[in-house]
Amino acid sequence: MRTLIVGGTLLTPQDSLPDHALVIERGRILGIEPGRPRAGAQDQVIDAHGMWVAPGLIDIHVHGALGHDPMQANQAAIHGMARFFAQHGVTSYLPTTLAATPAQTLAAVQSVAECPQPADGAQHLGVHIEGPYLNPEHRGAQPVEHLRDPDPDEYRAWLETGAVRLVTIAPERPGALEFIDLAVAQGVEFAIGHSGASYEQVVLAAEHGLRQATHTFNGMLGLNHRLPGTVGGVLTDDRIYAQVIADGVHLHPAVVKLIHRAKGVARTILITDAISPTGLPDGEYQLTGLMITLKDGVSRTSAGGLAGSTLTLEAGVRNAMQFAGVSLNQALTMATWAPAEAMGWSGKGRLAPGADADIILLDEALNVQSTIVAGRVVHPRPTP
Repeated sequence: MRTLIVGGTLLTPQDSLPDHALVIERGRILGIEPGRPRAGAQDQVIDAHGMWVAPGLIDIHVHGALGHDPMQANQAAIHGMARFFAQHGVTSYLPTTLAATPAQTLAAVQSVAECPQPADGAQHLGVHIEGPYLNPEHRGAQPVEHLRDPDPDEYRAWLETGAVRLVTIAPERPGALEFIDLAVAQGVEFAIGHSGASYEQVVLAAEHGLRQATHTFNGMLGLNHRLPGTVGGVLTDDRIYAQVIADGVHLHPAVVKLIHRAKGVARTILITDAISPTGLPDGEYQLTGLMITLKDGVSRTSAGGLAGSTLTLEAGVRNAMQFAGVSLNQALTMATWAPAEAMGWSGKGRLAPGADADIILLDEALNVQSTIVAGRVVHPRPTP
């Protein structure tokens, strides 16, 4: 049985194709056709008239939602996150850890490795380890008592699970470059973050294979006209993708525009960095043992520092259009094609024959009306 999505405007995301249809079969895009192809008796037809049809959003840096967090190390948490993300247009994501004890971190990684894909939510494509190999001076909301130098015994156990896809690291820590060398050879990507690395140290890390920057400007040594620092290295090294939290809180809109101008849509990745209270009302919450306060949708530690975000990725796309002055196609590229390219996921982040049928339907106001993962509608959930 095929699924036909007809009547909408396809955003590939680089090109706009009005009045084209997507033909889906066995979880993949079979073809793109003009007009309305003839449907067979067994085919499912989805009418997307008046809507944008785009690749599903990809969030490679997200900690949780609705009280769920990968540090809880259980299937219920991962599946709860997945359902919430699908409601907001995310079809693929990396559950992201926080710095914790060796046992807690390994348990979180193993839980993702062993967790089956949900039938009613976004796909987890591995795990993003944010910490514990971070710089205490740029820790943000990461618990300082759990920050440490890279330990080969610890990270080899992570790698043995086969689930690690991305690691945020401060490359100036002793042993960091050796870890990067080992894991890059096994297909793991690295991002610089929570780091006080000099410009020269950023470039050196890129020479070893580091290719991303975690929530650019936040949790890293800033830019100085005589000492470019961590930010200077990130913005000027064309090998590095810059992750951006476009919530209007972590970055001034003008800084989002600055990053876009420095990196372009092909090297800018929209992320949420959303934490477990995302989708919940204002109040006080525990974040892996850290008490945070959520007020007016902004999460802060008791010291007043930011603690992740409550952003959803489709809102980040809308914000990026406004902040950076980019088109819908360009903003979508930063949330679909760019993260897929950065992670080496060739079947994700685009509408093309042979690509995975991970698709969203957006109305004129760019609200998510439907989310399709591997050719299956997961939002709104089908009626039994």
